Amino acid sequence: MSRQEQKQKTRQSIILAAFSLLDDNRSLSAISLREVARAAGIAPTSFYRHFKDMDELGLTLVDEAGLALRQLMRQARSRIDSGGGVIDTSVDTFIEFICDNANVFRLLLREHTGTSAAYRMAVLREIQHFVEELADYIVERQAIDHGVASLQAEAMVRLVFSAGAETLEAEPSMRSEIGRRVKAQLRFVQLGAAAYAERVAQNKARPEAAPAGSKTV
Repeated sequence: MSRQEQKQKTRQSIILAAFSLLDDNRSLSAISLREVARAAGIAPTSFYRHFKDMDELGLTLVDEAGLALRQLMRQARSRIDSGGGVIDTSVDTFIEFICDNANVFRLLLREHTGTSAAYRMAVLREIQHFVEELADYIVERQAIDHGVASLQAEAMVRLVFSAGAETLEAEPSMRSEIGRRVKAQLRFVQLGAAAYAERVAQNKARPEAAPAGSKTV
């Protein structure tokens, strides 16, 4: 293994160690550099070869969590292309992700409303990337105006994140019920967006009312 490969491997070990220390009782601000170093199997001084401080590590964790979500969407699309329903497959894939990566999703939830402005902005950027990718996909699948697709995507992401937060706290026996409920809610949004898009299109196609006293040709 080259020195660069070894450095990248150690950096990844630090990231995974930090994620492993997060749980339902501990946020980013509650873990220390020494704890991360110990969990990663490195000396505390070695930490600084990879990150300037814990804040830089925290921002990297947010980036990694956002990337994981976008990869999740692509995974769901592959399942959909193989014959799965869009909403059913997407929700099932998302819930599987949360169950397997609880700390990754918990990080986004916590820091979205956390005390650090830098973390809040980073999470908002990642959520916006997620919304934009979903909006592009909706335009492609439903052939509707991008503005309407963006509103639909934002509403769907909010619903899914809320369901994800509920899933984190729920007993395993309740997760299928949460999934069933959010699937129905997403279908409501989808149908409403389609109806709204149709109305917008009809209004655009309608000729403007002629000014009083003018003649139409």
